[in-house]
Amino acid sequence: MTARAVIIAAPRSGSGKTTVTLGVAAALRARGVRVRATKSGPDYIDPAFHAAATGLPGLNLDSFAMPPALIDALAAEAGTGAEIVLIEASMGLFDGIEGEPGRSGAAADLAARLGLPVVLVVDISGQSQSAAAVVRGFATHDPRVRVAGVILNQVASERHRLQASAAIAALGIQILGSLPRDGAVRLPERHLGLVQAGEHPALAEQLAALAERAEAHIDLDALCALGAPLPASGPAPVALAPPGQRIALAQDVAFSFAYEHLVAGWRRAGAEILPFSPLADDAPDPAADACWLPGGYPELHGERLAQASRFLDGVRHFARTRPVHGECGGFMVLGQSIADAQGREHAMLGLLGHATSFAKRRLNLGYRRAVTLDASPLGPAGTGLRGHEFHYASVTQAGDDAPLVALSDGQGKEMGNAGARRGWVSGTFFHVIATDGQPSGAEP
Repeated sequence: MTARAVIIAAPRSGSGKTTVTLGVAAALRARGVRVRATKSGPDYIDPAFHAAATGLPGLNLDSFAMPPALIDALAAEAGTGAEIVLIEASMGLFDGIEGEPGRSGAAADLAARLGLPVVLVVDISGQSQSAAAVVRGFATHDPRVRVAGVILNQVASERHRLQASAAIAALGIQILGSLPRDGAVRLPERHLGLVQAGEHPALAEQLAALAERAEAHIDLDALCALGAPLPASGPAPVALAPPGQRIALAQDVAFSFAYEHLVAGWRRAGAEILPFSPLADDAPDPAADACWLPGGYPELHGERLAQASRFLDGVRHFARTRPVHGECGGFMVLGQSIADAQGREHAMLGLLGHATSFAKRRLNLGYRRAVTLDASPLGPAGTGLRGHEFHYASVTQAGDDAPLVALSDGQGKEMGNAGARRGWVSGTFFHVIATDGQPSGAEP
């Protein structure tokens, strides 16, 4: 069976894409429809909500960081066992970076490459007929991208709905629903986006409320009917070669930013994943031959991590003989200390010489390219990588470790050396999404 798919996008961030996607997914699942949801672009948080709403793992599709063959394979894989796939855009539909055509990171790239229709969520607060001009602009901006339907959001009254709907319908674009301003469901947020699904105090209730709202105000049958078949593809390439045969992977609310496609690729390549929880004071499995500390929110759990003696001692012992790598939050924990939002310092692993602070905040955000300067769990020296940075923490003590990568922004502008390596230990604020180039093939 080939699943059908649609892209749920918007003119800008804050239009309601995530709540619409979650509501539609939860409502379809309640009907007994097999639905899968994915996220366009670099995002760890929304895919966890998608997984909770659909009962299937979340997934990312990123036209900048993933080679086209990997996108094709992952999209086809997302449709395996599903009837409908919802791809939630990030930011606005056409928002990305300038550079190589089709690899801007925008959801529009996925619409064009995969031949998928776009459902545009339009926040019409403060306008009525003018919303049609916005829709017209998006519908005609790129002939490769087809805007097939519109969902109105933040509708103030029946008169408001009729005025906007009539103007948009005149364009020949289907109105799939309208969500009233009253009764809107809002998900709690923090500094990197939504509060994580695993920490949400009443997630099941809010998903049920979003499903009820979607069922009442969106024509779900019409939305599904717009879907186009996902193109067939071969097995997904491995985005990044596994750092070991048995990988100890930190996994809890402080270390939750591990991309599904990356870990699934390691498994396809024959690696065994051995999860452990630093917040539960677990040490990495001694049977592992590599340890990976992903990003997350260690700055919110500094005191608890500083007191997790089995975790700290276990990673220090592990690092004497085997590779340990940390990304973003994991990189912070590998350092000497973390200062929390109140400026309180908490001692960390001390395996690298830097110290970081969340009290002295500075936003670092954007796509990145990197080339490894020496062998590490990211690959041999000279390995090209694509990924991103998204953090507020700043480095308050640089340390004197050797750098890990030569870093540049998404357009190739050099940013200097970054990260750190010492012995078996390495880390960087850079989140890797895929090898830059043709990744290694999946195991037969």
